[in-house]
Amino acid sequence: MGSQMVAHSELDEVFRALADPSRRLLLDSLNERNGQTLRELGSRLDMARQSVSKHLAVLEAANLVTTVRRGREKHHYLNAAPINEIAERWITRYEQDRVHALADLKRALEDTPVEKPSFVYSTYIRTTPERLWQALTEPAFTKRYWSITFDTDWQAGSAMSWHQRDLKITDPEQVVLESEPYRRLSYTWHTFSAEWAESVGFTDAAHERLTSERRSKVSFEIEALDPEQVRLTVLHDDLEPGGVTAAMISQGWPRVLANLKTLLETGETLPENPEPPTPVRLGLTTA
Repeated sequence: MGSQMVAHSELDEVFRALADPSRRLLLDSLNERNGQTLRELGSRLDMARQSVSKHLAVLEAANLVTTVRRGREKHHYLNAAPINEIAERWITRYEQDRVHALADLKRALEDTPVEKPSFVYSTYIRTTPERLWQALTEPAFTKRYWSITFDTDWQAGSAMSWHQRDLKITDPEQVVLESEPYRRLSYTWHTFSAEWAESVGFTDAAHERLTSERRSKVSFEIEALDPEQVRLTVLHDDLEPGGVTAAMISQGWPRVLANLKTLLETGETLPENPEPPTPVRLGLTTA
């Protein structure tokens, strides 16, 4: 009962945040161009800096917006997590206009338009930084919630091999970029080899588009909030604007991270997803 009350309280914050037209304008602006600074948001919306700051604080408290610091500047990103949770809980149960509007917003947050070369997802997990680090790096965990394992020593600069679908993917450019145990982990994304494309069932045209795109990278930031709760922020960037990789990961990460959260909090993963795999839904396969 207690956890249900907390969940409802968090969703109340989301609905309150979305109720204000100025805050919806800020979300629209970030959906048009993600990763803006406070100054950029103020100038684009003709809104006073103080007003923008106050509205962003409400959106951050509702977890609709998350921030990533780059140097001295703080960049703001849409966070699909709370909309995804609302969608999974209610959209298939009710047919109300407001819920349809939320479904549209969910798609807007998860889809990656041409102007959005980064994907950011922030979620709160009842665990410890040490346990979360294990879940991000150890095969016994990653295989359960992601069906992927890695061969690497997790030292910055070390090579990585990916194991997926009984396939081993190796490439000298698959490397660990940053490794600060229990705080931050970053590595380059895997190569889209011909063997991988065949195992997924990609069309030749889709595989050709993938291999023409630049290599992306993913970063995990772990922030301990109290002895029993952490915030995990995933930033997947260096994406090709409007590319196939961006479209795939923006739909794939929410499910992976929901699975990770469920595993750490309950010891079990989510039930098997009844929807077709992301490549199939995007029309990239021969199926």
